[in-house]
Amino acid sequence: MGVATAVLLTTAGCSGGLLGGGGNSTADSGPIKLAMVIPISGSSAPTGAYMRNGAQMAVDEINKDGGVLGGRQLELDVEDEACDAQQSVAGANKAVSNGAVVSVGGYCSGATLPEIPIFQKADIPMIIPAANSQDLVKQNANNVFMINGTGKQQSTAALTFIKKQGFATVALVDDNTSYSKDINTETRSQIEADGTVKAVLSTSVTAGESDYSAVVRDIMGANPSLVYWTGYYQEGGLIINQLKNAGFAGKIMVADGSVDPSLAQIAGAGAEGVYATMTQTPETLKGAEDWIANYKKAFKSDPGPYSTQSYDAVRLAAKAIDDAKSTDGKAIIKALEAIDGFQMFSGPLKFTPERTLSSGGFVILAIKGGKFVLEDDLS
Repeated sequence: MGVATAVLLTTAGCSGGLLGGGGNSTADSGPIKLAMVIPISGSSAPTGAYMRNGAQMAVDEINKDGGVLGGRQLELDVEDEACDAQQSVAGANKAVSNGAVVSVGGYCSGATLPEIPIFQKADIPMIIPAANSQDLVKQNANNVFMINGTGKQQSTAALTFIKKQGFATVALVDDNTSYSKDINTETRSQIEADGTVKAVLSTSVTAGESDYSAVVRDIMGANPSLVYWTGYYQEGGLIINQLKNAGFAGKIMVADGSVDPSLAQIAGAGAEGVYATMTQTPETLKGAEDWIANYKKAFKSDPGPYSTQSYDAVRLAAKAIDDAKSTDGKAIIKALEAIDGFQMFSGPLKFTPERTLSSGGFVILAIKGGKFVLEDDLS
């Protein structure tokens, strides 16, 4: 059975169940709101649009199939985090006030972190489809469930590929955000523990700048065989462009925050051949052709990074609400903890004790002809 077929069959099983009450929605009828705090403004807005569309696609399918709890409809409450901690706090508070019972958002880890105590205080479970900093795991919050591979798992995948390709020296560069610095630190730690590869540079830049000549000079001086950029695509594209213009002859790899078509546009010709550590994208999924066609029909555009994870976050929320037979947050959290074998694009779901995926599912992509394609599934 293809992935898309399995997903659709599982979605069809989301309806049914008993009416519940309490929690953040005291009524036993009417729409059930799902909060989605994502970047809908700022440089990461294109990714936020993919996430919103993927989530809305799931909402529409579930509602068409009869909704949850015996017929109640789902409603997506999208709030802007703009990859900014202060704005994300405002968005989370607004979602709580609006009566959300589950959160299915979270892209920038630094913006998602301050949302945790807000949703936790309101007993609202967070199903996080994209943000994956180990800092999120370290909060040990019982309401946080991550359905994207963690930063630690991404670092492990990066080192596996680095060794497989025979790169002897690596320069690690982050943008000083929680997500980016987490991957830099973890990758360096794993490199040092392994002893096969040498990290000749580990440094940070300031996000939002346009001139990265200082870090380019540092990289050129260290002369690594590979540069691993762990920040987001806007700065990543500029750094790649400036590195290539400076004559850098080594290879470049980026982390999942840079996997966006905009990276190639910003980097220009220098983007060709750039590697990326990434969980699944729609194009790399076997059996997802029908899902992609349905997305294009609904939104008149191609799906992008984290659209499938956001789709699955909504489906998982619906499953947990039905399993809990209630909109009560504590009951939904217990239902999420008990999930065993729920089919998602990433495979059957069972959370670890840390409420993360047991396998990160990272693969290596490469830019060819301006697009990210599968390079190595690391199998």
